[in-house]
Order: sequence, then structure tokens, then C-alpha cells
Amino acid sequence: MTALKIRDMRGGYASADEIVKGIDLDVFKRDLAVIIGPNGAGKSTFLKLVAGLLTPKAGQVEIGDNALRGGSALSACEHGLSFVPQERNVFQSLTVLENLEMGGFLVKSQLKARIDEQLTKFPQLKARLKDKAGNLSGGQRQVLAMAVALMTNPRVLLLDEPTAGLSPAAADDIFGLIRELALQGLIVLMVEQNALLALEYGNRGIVLAAGRKLRDDTASNLLADDEIRHLFLGGAEAH
Repeated sequence: MTALKIRDMRGGYASADEIVKGIDLDVFKRDLAVIIGPNGAGKSTFLKLVAGLLTPKAGQVEIGDNALRGGSALSACEHGLSFVPQERNVFQSLTVLENLEMGGFLVKSQLKARIDEQLTKFPQLKARLKDKAGNLSGGQRQVLAMAVALMTNPRVLLLDEPTAGLSPAAADDIFGLIRELALQGLIVLMVEQNALLALEYGNRGIVLAAGRKLRDDTASNLLADDEIRHLFLGGAEAH
């Protein structure tokens, strides 16, 4: 089974940094794995190291049998990994169609077919193709950002705070779309502050604190753990 394998990942924003302190993680096909933890735990830094946006101090990332070149977002993309950042995840001055075309820069010969695939997955974008991305609602921009990331037909999708700033209804919609993508066969690894809701949609939960992995368990087990709920999920005990 295809897996995202991460071994001894260490690093941060400068060569001397070690915000992330030796994390091992395996995420498998059809997993929707949710990373939770307090502010400053290193969650987003970890995703950026995996995605090649930061150069790791140590560590290795593999997708299937392919090792990614550390610190190379292009290598990550060529080997089937797409990353959707929390901010600046679309070109706001470009139209929806132009954003999709930008996402297909590695698959120009298949561009029309890939765009058609995304419009089938996300039909709400069809009526907005000529609209500037900056004129979309927050939820619509997040859908567009995911569609752009999927233009290269990745095996792994990394998402950093996909529901940040969204209304509860829009967050539910986005989580539903993400879960459907995982069920269709993607490996999904997501950082999310809305931890309680994210774990209700996900099947895996990873708890990070101070740059280290504290727990890796099923989402249902973490939701049922009163200590985890007290520390990371708003304090409400499981019933």
C-alpha cells in the first residue's frame, strides 16, 4: 500500500533551528490524518519541512519507493505531493480558470483534462471560472486552493489550517470535501486548530508538542481520551 514515510524529521526556518525534533510518521492511502497540538508545537513547520518548503536539518521523506530531495518543493511535487498553505494559497488577481492553469504547470499536455476533472470534483467552481479568485468567499477560495493542488494528480495532499477564518458551516463543507478526497484514495495529512471537528472527520490523530510527537492513534481513541480532550480539545470530557 502506498504510504508517506517520514523518518527523523528535524529542522526549522534556519539551518541552526530545530523546531521539529525528530518526528517519525507513516500515513497511508485513504488516511485522513489530523495533526493537533498547542500553538508553537511545530505543526506548520513540520508540514513545510515535509513539503520541501524548508530544508531539513536531518530526516527523510518517501512516497512509496521514492525518496524526496530535502528542501525541494519541486522534487516533492514531481513525486506526487501537493501542499496547500494556510495563507496566500491562490492568486487573488487571477481568475479561477487561470489559477487552475497555474496549478497544471507540470502537466501542460493534459491541462484541459485535468481542469475538467477538478470541475467534476468541485462543481461549485464551474460558474465562477471567469471570476477573480479574490472575489470568492473564504470557503470558495479554499475549494479553489485544493483544486489547484490536485491539478498534478498527487498521491499525497498536505493541508495547513484549511478551515482558518471560515464559518462553522463552511468548515463543515471543507472537512466533508477533504474526507471524500481521502476516501477516493489520497493520503491526506492536515494541520488543524479546529481539532475537535477535524478529528470527527479524520481517522487518524497525531499530537505534537514542543516539536515532538506525543501520540499517534485513531481519531476515535483520541476523542475518547479525557486527558487529550482536556489538554487539546477544549476541555469537554467524552461521553
